[in-house]
Amino acid sequence: MTKKILSGKIVSNKSKNTLVIKVERKFRHPLLKKVVKRSKKYHAHYENGEFKIGQFIKIQETRPISKFKRWRVI
Repeated sequence: MTKKILSGKIVSNKSKNTLVIKVERKFRHPLLKKVVKRSKKYHAHYENGEFKIGQFIKIQETRPISKFKRWRVI
């Protein structure tokens, strides 16, 4: 089975080895027929590298690493 890949913007990099990424998606509302924007935050794991708030990165689904982390930075 293929793993999901999402792209989003870094919101927080304060934790060690953890980034918080905000992923936005657009979809057409079934009743109103308007394009609606929704966002969700994901916690992602990374081993090394410098990441700054505002950067766009891709994350990949992985095994559970901690209580909230189920994604890894690629």
